[in-house]
This record gives sequence, structure tokens and C-alpha cells, in this order.
Amino acid sequence: MNKSTRVLLVSLLSVAALAGCSKKVKEQPAAPVDTTPTAPAPAPSTSGLYGPGDLDTDACLRQRVVYFDLDQDSVKPEFQAIMACHAKYLRDRPSSRITLQGHTDERGSRAYNQALGERRGNGVNSALQANGGSASQLTVVSYGEERPVCTESNESCWSQNRRVEIVYTAQ
Repeated sequence: MNKSTRVLLVSLLSVAALAGCSKKVKEQPAAPVDTTPTAPAPAPSTSGLYGPGDLDTDACLRQRVVYFDLDQDSVKPEFQAIMACHAKYLRDRPSSRITLQGHTDERGSRAYNQALGERRGNGVNSALQANGGSASQLTVVSYGEERPVCTESNESCWSQNRRVEIVYTAQ
């Protein structure tokens, strides 16, 4: 059984267990409804659309690094929410542009790492497009192993270098 099937099965079993544990609650008579006229509520100040200022203030949009497992180029499930936020920003701001900078750790040949960095960038590109981002707003660049954030030769450091950085070139 593959991993996604197991996760789905465990989720379904959890929901079934929780549904079986529900308590019966006595219904209380409804409280009387106040029918006195009141002033209308003020309209929300924002339209729900992202603006340029949200890039620095919104917690989701501030997350601009996607990390990968060794020799992998698919976006991990824990980064899907980040993909959705950035895709929404792209939909809300059609003039915005993103460069996706693919990086790898130092292991592997220079050519392999260059190609892997590009595949990782394309993986993030695909995830953003799947969430509604436009291909015309996205550019992929691979730096391979050339721009490490950590220079030690250990797993902790290598895992920091296996990444795609989301860089806004136009907001």
C-alpha cells in the first residue's frame, strides 16, 4: 500500500472514530431574538486581495523557501499551503513576477546539480500553476550547488541547501 493510500485510510478511520464518540446533547429552547433595528455593520476595509505590503506582513507570503529531500524535485505536502498563498498573490496582482531559484547541495556532479536545481524550480513552478498562478509570471533559474547557504559537509547543512527560493522581481 503506498503512502498516500495509508494516510487516507488513517484519516478516514480517525473521522469514523470521532463520529462514533459523539455525545447526545439536550436541545435548549432558543433564546429570544432581538428585533430592534441596529446600525449596519461597517464594510470590511480590504477586499480580500493581496497587495504589495502583504509580502512583508503576511506570515504565509513571508515563507519564500521550499526545501527538498535528497535527489527529489517534487514539492513536499507541507509546502502546499505556501504554494497556495503565493499563487493567490499572483492571481490578485497580475503585474507581479517571481523568479524561482533552484539550489542543490554539493554532492553530485556540477551538471547533475544544475539539472536538479532546474527540475526543483520547475516543480515549484508546476505547484504554483496548479494553484492558479500564471506561467507568464514565473521564471525558473538553476544555481545548482553554486550558492549554498551553509558550507559544512553534513546532512544538516546539505538539507538547507536543497531548496528553491521564491524571489519577487515585480510586486
